[in-house]
Amino acid sequence: MELPFAESYRIKMVENIRKSTREEREQWIREAKYNLFNLKSDYVFIDMLTDSGTGAMSDQQWAALMLGDESYGGARSYYNMKEAIKEILGFDYFLPTHQGRAAENVLYSTIIKEGDILPGNSHFDTTKGHIEYRRAIPIDCTIDEASDTQLEIPFKGNVDPFKLEAVLKKYPAEKIPCVILTVTNNTAGGQPVSMQNIREVSALCKKYGVALQIDSARFAENAYFIKMREKGYADKTIKQIVKEMFGYADIMTMSSKKDAIVNMGGFVAFKNEALWKKAQMFCIMNEGFITYGGMSGRDMNALAQGLHEGTEFDYLETRIKQVEYLGARLDGYGIPYQRPVGGHAIFVDAKKILTNVPKEEFIAQTLGIELYLEAGVRGVEIGAMLADRDPVTRENRYPKLELLRLAVSRRTYTNNHMDVVAAALKNVYDRRDTITRGYRIVNEFPIMRHFTVELEPAH
Repeated sequence: MELPFAESYRIKMVENIRKSTREEREQWIREAKYNLFNLKSDYVFIDMLTDSGTGAMSDQQWAALMLGDESYGGARSYYNMKEAIKEILGFDYFLPTHQGRAAENVLYSTIIKEGDILPGNSHFDTTKGHIEYRRAIPIDCTIDEASDTQLEIPFKGNVDPFKLEAVLKKYPAEKIPCVILTVTNNTAGGQPVSMQNIREVSALCKKYGVALQIDSARFAENAYFIKMREKGYADKTIKQIVKEMFGYADIMTMSSKKDAIVNMGGFVAFKNEALWKKAQMFCIMNEGFITYGGMSGRDMNALAQGLHEGTEFDYLETRIKQVEYLGARLDGYGIPYQRPVGGHAIFVDAKKILTNVPKEEFIAQTLGIELYLEAGVRGVEIGAMLADRDPVTRENRYPKLELLRLAVSRRTYTNNHMDVVAAALKNVYDRRDTITRGYRIVNEFPIMRHFTVELEPAH
């Protein structure tokens, strides 16, 4: 008899979570102005808002915390992190930051000027926000197949090389500070990018004299998919695949709260020493001295250890199989989501569920609120709310996909929790025809509004 799959860890500590009543949740979401970000965590039973900084660290990471060196300059912890980045990712020069968007801030303060063009594969919210804040223009070059949630292809996060080359031909190299390749492609549903596509993008960048930046929050999950799905990589280790991936990059940004499995931390790394030195000023201005950035020594130690653990196959297999488990439960209920299952989350296709809600009333946000009311499960909208307004016309942008992301935290929930999520979503799905109205905005920031937006029911 073949043995069933089991997690590659055992549980050493637990945290109690509380169930709530429907009446309580109705009051709490109303008080939160129908913004799931505004809910107190105590009001949430299963939190799938994000997988960023919400994972459970290992005993080895906790041990590394206790050995943190908090010296202002030249701390041992900085050199531990430097050694791990060089060994695993192959970059000689880096600047620590407190998280991924801070890494973007340091990098884009260094390289972007007004009117610049930054092509890539579905820039995520903070990336797009940093670009547009500087009055530059992100251009999405993702393959068209990513917009069909029911189409199953192995590397749905890929850049379309023809789209990318069209942009590179149209604008001079000095107008394109970098091409941004996000692995995995979060906005498209946690979908991976193939090694072949990374090579193609790198070759185009070299041909047109443009730098390649890899947005690397979930690089290890991407490497897992390359091993499992791409010809020629089945016998390679995750670390070997990762080293090859980053061999094609000139710059990388990292939110270490994902694949380095820490609660806080990030960095920006360079192959070019001169660019690294230029970026140091912005690190010092916005984060801290160059050997700690926005991080404590203990967090740098935990991050270094997390890079090693996060690039082990057994850990990644356990992590991604839990996401696959949730996907299989949704398959059983006929609930549509971005297929195939992504690395860190299930992206439910809200457009295919709430067919009676007008696009102007934020379909995916409405589905997220209904799921919270059903069972205290908190997801996040990846749709028109996140897409923001056009920076010129100030009209709402309506992307092709309206997705509710259910992000699975690392080493945090059990499959029993996934069963609850699936059953709750089924209950919403079963009454989908009765949901005919969504929400309207009553207050919003001019950029990255989805974090703090205030809503009210549309009437």
